[in-house]
Amino acid sequence: MAETVAPVDLSVRIGSVELPNPVMTASGTAGYGTELGAYMDLSELGALVTKSLSSFPWSGNPAPRVVSAPAGMLNAVGLQNPGVESWLERELPSVLRTGARVVASIWGRTVAEYASAASALAGAGITALEVNVSCPNLEGRGEMFACDPAATADVLGAAAAAGVPLWAKLTPNVTDITEIAAAALGAGAEALTLTNTVLGMSIDPDTALPSLGNGGGGLSGPAIRPVVVRAIYDVRAALGDVPIVGVGGIATGSHAVELMAAGACAVQVGTASFYDPRAPINVLCELRDWCLGRGIATAAELTARAHHTHETHRITETGHR
Repeated sequence: MAETVAPVDLSVRIGSVELPNPVMTASGTAGYGTELGAYMDLSELGALVTKSLSSFPWSGNPAPRVVSAPAGMLNAVGLQNPGVESWLERELPSVLRTGARVVASIWGRTVAEYASAASALAGAGITALEVNVSCPNLEGRGEMFACDPAATADVLGAAAAAGVPLWAKLTPNVTDITEIAAAALGAGAEALTLTNTVLGMSIDPDTALPSLGNGGGGLSGPAIRPVVVRAIYDVRAALGDVPIVGVGGIATGSHAVELMAAGACAVQVGTASFYDPRAPINVLCELRDWCLGRGIATAAELTARAHHTHETHRITETGHR
């Protein structure tokens, strides 16, 4: 008789949000609605995270907006979007009809603009609100909100107007990400999305001009995964059992396991979708198979394994001295 293999319980909890599995799309890489629906059943993912929306339509940066980079890509799309009201009318209904859980991402240039975008999403049926604080603060000398604990806290307080769980998406381009993370949590964020892109730039050797129309941009893809792992690990070590969504450089199931071992309870797949639109569902399948092959019964067991293993190793080494 063939041996029966017990299924893996892939369900996870992110603060008060329960998802059937830990794999989501990453904001900015899956459009605003059902763009990836031709390649997978969107309801099979943990959640669909939208491209960041503002309270007003925004045209974004001049072209070219995306260029290849070693082990990833550089982008300076500039947060182009149709505005929250247009998205609510034209895109959200069709996404909800697929059965997908929707996490809306918002951005703004002032605290008031974040509040306006969040207010418009109240009662819309979204699962959570991801607050992208990696945006220039026009009221603070143009520095990103995510570079200042107080500004980050102000934005999270304003985003509470949506009336749904808040996830703060932070930038790795800071001296101490744990300080910003603590401020976001203290201001009402239920979870942290770690991280956004790393600042980067490329220059055409022939023209001596930047490759991107905006000059610099954000580096994403496999090249930044070690940066993301370190950010997640440090935040978990400093702040304890806080809900973290890991994003950056995930293209396989084992990549997802790595971020979860560092401390994430769920992950988002982004740049990989540009070369394979099925990347999120492939990562989910590979993650399940990885657990099955190692006798791991639940996806939740993967979270922070590196911390437990490191501590056990430290105690063992100390005891041998």
